[in-house]
Amino acid sequence: MVGVREQLTMRIAFQGEPGAYSEMAIYEHLGEGHQVVPCETFDAVFSCVADEECDYGFIPVENSVAGSIHRNYDLLLQNPLVVTGEHYLRISHCLIGIPGTSLTEIRRVISHPQALAQCERYLRSMGDEVHSEAVYDTAGSVKIMRELGDCTVAAIASRRAADIYGMAVIAENIADYPDNITRFQIIARSPVQSGADAKTSIVFSLNNRPGELYRAMSVFALRDIDLTKIESRPLRDKPWEYCFYIDFVGAVGEEKVDRALTNLEEFTTFLRVLGSYPRHRV
Repeated sequence: MVGVREQLTMRIAFQGEPGAYSEMAIYEHLGEGHQVVPCETFDAVFSCVADEECDYGFIPVENSVAGSIHRNYDLLLQNPLVVTGEHYLRISHCLIGIPGTSLTEIRRVISHPQALAQCERYLRSMGDEVHSEAVYDTAGSVKIMRELGDCTVAAIASRRAADIYGMAVIAENIADYPDNITRFQIIARSPVQSGADAKTSIVFSLNNRPGELYRAMSVFALRDIDLTKIESRPLRDKPWEYCFYIDFVGAVGEEKVDRALTNLEEFTTFLRVLGSYPRHRV
């Protein structure tokens, strides 16, 4: 199998309700000819793929404004799945309300915690009498608002979510920074052929000794391998010890990559290749 795009019809899991940004990423990456499966939690996305209920899952791993989605990094380590692709989605947040609602009527804004964080400056500009509240999903916040039927409640989500639930866009492009991009990874049970323009994701842990991380990073620097992401997460069964997630340009099977990983094993207490996959260019 060369890649996700070559299959004709697939079941693809994502966290959230119809209209969520994860669903938009699926359609933008693969087109709309597939069956998308909404899941309540990220854990459920991983379970759907691992239990063969879905072929793939789309999970957000980082946002250019709000940073990493740590839960998904933890789930990548906990589950026997592989990363088979990535997609960058430009995020355009809208303030959405009951049709006919004016901006001055709003007293509560609900959305996913990441969306609230990405629109913090705009929310402050609405005044001290407006309070924000975190819910499970951006599109889900529009669904909740519609069910409440309260014109003092607004949601932050995409224009597509407003259209799906028949709600009105009060304000557009309300994120604090215009270049608001979320990176998604595609998870599956089996690896893919990554092709020439590839990226690889790995996770490893090190002995707690002076200079150990420096020595680990040097295996990539000495071979001119470009690191595109470094993330550390605590090891839950070992207090004050950490594992490191790294994305780099290149694929397993390339000589310099294989040599770097063999060299890296000399310093690690644990090393796992999460996947080599086609690189998505923004």
